[in-house]
Amino acid sequence: MFEIRIDNAKYWKDCVGAIVSLVDEGLFSITNDGIGLKAMDPSSISMISFFMPNKAFSKFEIEKSTGIGVNLENLDKILSRTRDGEALVMKDVDGKLSLEFIGADSRRRYRLQLIDVKKSVEKEPNVEFDAHVEINGDPLKDIIKDASLISSYISFRAAKEQFSVSARGDSGELEELHEANGMIAKKVELAKNAESTFNLEFLENMVKSCPAGTGITVSLKSNEPLKLRYNIGDAEVTYYLAPYMEE
Repeated sequence: MFEIRIDNAKYWKDCVGAIVSLVDEGLFSITNDGIGLKAMDPSSISMISFFMPNKAFSKFEIEKSTGIGVNLENLDKILSRTRDGEALVMKDVDGKLSLEFIGADSRRRYRLQLIDVKKSVEKEPNVEFDAHVEINGDPLKDIIKDASLISSYISFRAAKEQFSVSARGDSGELEELHEANGMIAKKVELAKNAESTFNLEFLENMVKSCPAGTGITVSLKSNEPLKLRYNIGDAEVTYYLAPYMEE
């Protein structure tokens, strides 16, 4: 049994939006520390690791650690009906997830059937990254959109004090170079040059929930999965994406 309250229901809506952009169902792990979820997308090309600490909630009471399987698309649809100023209380009731929205003078409650999640991911990829790039999230979204005009794939390269981007398609090419400590690439930490190519559709889904004005950390190792991390308030969202390898 658990009862969890968050005073700003739209905050939880934003967090679930970051998850459902990649996976349509998942197993939330609820412990004394907070709420977490790890899941692979159906194609097994990408993964999300999400954690929201208990301090993000105004009430966080659990009898014991538990896991609840949820259809995230259905949860996202319910949360999309969040109204301004509403708080949200979540409970487990008779095999269902109770979602009670509390306004200044109103209450409404949904009950969402819990599901058996086919498989859960226990560990994140074990990669010793050669480069970590801190990027302003808003410009990175624009870079990804620019690249999608001409290609389905984008290449990231980290070198000494530089972060570069390239994309190539039948209609043309895109190349961008950003110096470290600039407006876009805030910092480049480098043990070794790193370069890989990734699917743009997955990257678009990963960055779209990053709040305005928030930084994104991209970790790279040549021909290895990318790691992309940012925060939504107190919640930490981490994605992994396998590189595109030409046949």
